[in-house]
Amino acid sequence: MTSKKVVELFYDVVSPYSWLGFEVICRYRKVWNIDLKFRPAFLGGIMHGAGNKPPGLVPNKFSYMTKDLHRASKYFDVPLHPPTDPFEVMFKKGTLSAMRFVTAVQHMEQGGDKQVEQVSRELWRRIWSEDKDATKPESFSEAAKKAGLSDSEIEKALKLCTSQEIKDKLKHSTEEALKYGAFGFPMLICHIDGKPEMFFGSDRFELMANCIGEKWLGPNPGSSASKL
Repeated sequence: MTSKKVVELFYDVVSPYSWLGFEVICRYRKVWNIDLKFRPAFLGGIMHGAGNKPPGLVPNKFSYMTKDLHRASKYFDVPLHPPTDPFEVMFKKGTLSAMRFVTAVQHMEQGGDKQVEQVSRELWRRIWSEDKDATKPESFSEAAKKAGLSDSEIEKALKLCTSQEIKDKLKHSTEEALKYGAFGFPMLICHIDGKPEMFFGSDRFELMANCIGEKWLGPNPGSSASKL
């Protein structure tokens, strides 16, 4: 068997399209010959650094996104239900603290990435399925508990996520994404023959499969799909 191709997924739980891309690549990590690396980052820093404008600030884009997410939810089999006030969630509250918490969980985790995967999923679920808060420590605790973290692990992550070390780590990940050419999320970087290939969005998996020499089997490749 050939060595696994490294695929980095840069994401922020503020982005519903990142949730779609996240679930699909998680389903394919055992189907394709890839070594998946989760790269939590801050979308606000990406938009600012790239000089991009969020779709929520362009009326026609925002209207389209609302309809598109409904279709995408069915196609990707991800329980997307936009919050009552998406604008407040995405642009007033934001997810900087949430992504620092995700980064802290990843920093703590030893011997795998299951916890960071599950915590990220639970935070997406809170925002984009249950219309719940994802900015307060108690919200992070609830998400982490559902993700299977122990009380002591949760307490440690809550303390760690406010440290300068974690703030710098999230900033570094965001800056790395910008160096790759990021202008939004989700962004996947496939390392092919020593060269990084960037794919933006949740609708480029067929093209990505072709580039890495794998087969695209649709958004849910059978029994290996994640159970949401």
